Amino acid sequence: MLLKEISIDIQKTLHSKLPQIDVNKAPFGKIFSDHMLEMDYADGAWTRPVIKPFQTIELNPATMVFHYGQAIFEGLKAYHQYNGDVVLFRAKDNIHRMNISARRMSMPDIPEDLFFEGLKLLIDLDRDWVPTSSKSSLYIRPVMFATDDFVGVKASQKYKFIIFTSPANAYYSDPVKVKIETHYSRACKGGTGFAKAAGNYAASLHPANLAKQEGFDQLIWTDAETHEYIEEAGTMNVMFVIDGVLVTPPSSETILDSITRKSVITLANDMDIPAVERTITVKEVVESLKNGKLTEAFGAGTAATIAPICQISYEKINYNLGDTTAWPVANALLKRLNDIRLGNYPDTHGWITKVG
Repeated sequence: MLLKEISIDIQKTLHSKLPQIDVNKAPFGKIFSDHMLEMDYADGAWTRPVIKPFQTIELNPATMVFHYGQAIFEGLKAYHQYNGDVVLFRAKDNIHRMNISARRMSMPDIPEDLFFEGLKLLIDLDRDWVPTSSKSSLYIRPVMFATDDFVGVKASQKYKFIIFTSPANAYYSDPVKVKIETHYSRACKGGTGFAKAAGNYAASLHPANLAKQEGFDQLIWTDAETHEYIEEAGTMNVMFVIDGVLVTPPSSETILDSITRKSVITLANDMDIPAVERTITVKEVVESLKNGKLTEAFGAGTAATIAPICQISYEKINYNLGDTTAWPVANALLKRLNDIRLGNYPDTHGWITKVG
């Protein structure tokens, strides 16, 4: 389906919720903007998309997503720049990655030009929902799921695609405490770890809840086969500063190809911060914590941006990383990333798209 073959219908709300909301103080993921984009797939083609007032949807109990889990999503953000522009950050990368997830889950590709243009129209329509505070943003959630009414194990023939948005403050308001997980697994080779499939997150909830009962905010996931190699940190990619070098595991079939992680690596190279993508063992992390060579650790992701890790636990021993506000690497990278998003530093990589 080419963009020129289809138009986007826009139905504006008659009752905006915006006057009752302080978008600069909105908690993450609890308040939703006025409009959403919706499009259906049936008979081998996508129907005409519509932007309409945000609303609930009605589904049959036999809808296949409830039974066989064909559901994927993405996460990206819009920002209010200092000059008043509303912009998207690396939106085309998220769109491309969503189609990678779709193929793994036997779902149809979403036409990327249509996705991009529809997204820009939606954000432009709800541009007043984009926070002006430098500490907040408009979180954008595209989601696609199976909608056939059928009980039987096979790929659905019908799907619904929705984009909705939510003004949001920081995902983590404080540095996080994590535990290295050596029993449960997030992903395995040949599985769906590289896709943003809903089931990946469902499987992580029980071990994450167990960790929270022990006083931790999240887990550092290790490989499913041996639990000897570091993979991700909760819902984020994980990065360490060891001997002055920024180190992170490379993306793989078990590790999501994080757009934030790639951005951080690119900026580190721009700023002459030594950085390398390589396998990292649990043993190396623990030994580096013991001898003081590991000086910083943080998660990187769309929701979290850069989330400092103040404590890492392994085999019931807690290793503290000190005052995160004094870290030279993580804080410099976070500042540069935010400055680009907010228009306070030149975007030399073509990451920013102006809306409207």
